[in-house]
Amino acid sequence: MDATELLRAWSEGDQAALNGLVPLVERELHRLAPASMRRERQGHTLQATALVNEVFLRLAHTANPRWQDRAHFVGIAARLMRQVLVDHARSRGYRKRGADA
Repeated sequence: MDATELLRAWSEGDQAALNGLVPLVERELHRLAPASMRRERQGHTLQATALVNEVFLRLAHTANPRWQDRAHFVGIAARLMRQVLVDHARSRGYRKRGADA
């Protein structure tokens, strides 16, 4: 099965399709991660692998995804990478300002 077929199966409720999809798109997401992180500040603490893993976790918890094709999936994943980086930066700023005290 190719990535588009697995995405459609996942859209139709087949959670096992996600397990088959991961190896097919993981390399591409690992290629996108450094490009996303290049725009971040120096000394950023989030690693590319952690970023990809967080994206997969968020995607796995998506209720009833409606994927059109592989390009649509990768586009959404890239957007999620950016959101993970923003959330990480906000969390770091929150702790830096003493909000945990």
